[in-house]
Amino acid sequence: MIRVCLVDDQHLVREGVKRLLDLSDEVEVVAEADDGMGALAAIGEARPDVVLLDLRMPRHDGIWTLNALRDSGIDVPVLVLTTFDDDELAIEAIRAGAKGYLLKDVTLDQLVSAVRTLAEGGTMLRPAITDRLLRSLRREAPQDEAGAPPTPLTERETDVLGLLAAGYSNREIAEALFLAEGTVKNHVSSVLLKLGTRDRTRAVLRALHHGLLG
Repeated sequence: MIRVCLVDDQHLVREGVKRLLDLSDEVEVVAEADDGMGALAAIGEARPDVVLLDLRMPRHDGIWTLNALRDSGIDVPVLVLTTFDDDELAIEAIRAGAKGYLLKDVTLDQLVSAVRTLAEGGTMLRPAITDRLLRSLRREAPQDEAGAPPTPLTERETDVLGLLAAGYSNREIAEALFLAEGTVKNHVSSVLLKLGTRDRTRAVLRALHHGLLG
């Protein structure tokens, strides 16, 4: 069972999402909060596997929450769930550490699939914004994304990198490449090391900058 924390300032929205997830036998809502400060306390106490986070909240909003989680060293994948189809907001959220970005018009199956993907170490962006987001991230990548050219990747590592960029989890990469999941984890670690990053999103950004993703 995947343990989830819901963070949204609207009680009715939280209740609706919770009731929806209750229909799944894969996800359990273990904590709730109505702003970022409450989210930090709830996440610290409940230790969820995934956080579902709204962005537009009074007091401490979603971007504040993402930055606070990063600064606190709390390593939990965050899936932004918002009503705003806004490229700039999506970019800001991804830069702040979000591993996924979906609109609230998703179906239960899509939401559960996204939660599962993040719990397994993958990323999930709504398909309609993925290309726009990657292009924008590439244009706006800070200078330190460039750096020295990375150590050359092996052919298998390049395959893994391509699937990372598509948001695949380790399990999905293993299935796609007919590898053991442990082998995939080793390849992912090697890719991050060679690209000089500790984060999959940054790895994709650096790979894009150096033309490693076509």
